[in-house]
Amino acid sequence: MTQARDAMKTSCAERTLAERERAARVAARKFQVSALAVLVGFLAGCGAARPSKYYQLTVPANAASAERADAVPVTLLLGGLMTSHLYREDRIVYGNGPEQLGTYEFERWAEPPAELIQGVLLRQMRASGRYRAVYYRRSNMKGDFAIRGRLYDFKELTGSPLTARVTLELEMRDLNTGGTVWTHYYTHDEPVSGKDVPALVAALDRNVQRAVTEVVSSLDQYFAAHPVK
Repeated sequence: MTQARDAMKTSCAERTLAERERAARVAARKFQVSALAVLVGFLAGCGAARPSKYYQLTVPANAASAERADAVPVTLLLGGLMTSHLYREDRIVYGNGPEQLGTYEFERWAEPPAELIQGVLLRQMRASGRYRAVYYRRSNMKGDFAIRGRLYDFKELTGSPLTARVTLELEMRDLNTGGTVWTHYYTHDEPVSGKDVPALVAALDRNVQRAVTEVVSSLDQYFAAHPVK
């Protein structure tokens, strides 16, 4: 009887140990499966990361044109455009009106809009060959007239129809007298031909080209009416 009881105790102990080992193996497998699932999810999230796309404005193809024979004998200094922080960053802006604005997460400008527009204007003025020289304004740069301005709008106007609005204002100061001699205000809503960001960028680009053409024409009119001796 004693031997039988001892054998039963040994058998129970062995079964308990075997059950514990099986439970440990099951728990280990569950942990491995869970860890693998987390790893797969992490890798999938990394693989699904959406790349950013960058856009820029069109610059004149003939930006290196030589000075014309009838060029105005002045040096123009083009300053930066003052604007809100939204247009000093590279995000593309959209909004329903002046109260609520947002930005696209993965579609961006190659440079802040204020700098892009300044660059297009500078190169267009140089390409016209209408002036002796046109430079960015620097602290050590000498010139006859200084142009500066403010960018108010450079954004998508959501709604029907979808449009791209550009609003800016420029002024020119005579550096000899210190007085403001010319101003120009521009605002226009350009229709967007599609519903995606590339279509919006194309509309904003057309709008900027129109604005720059209008500004250059207005400057021509000023100097025609006020000949520089």
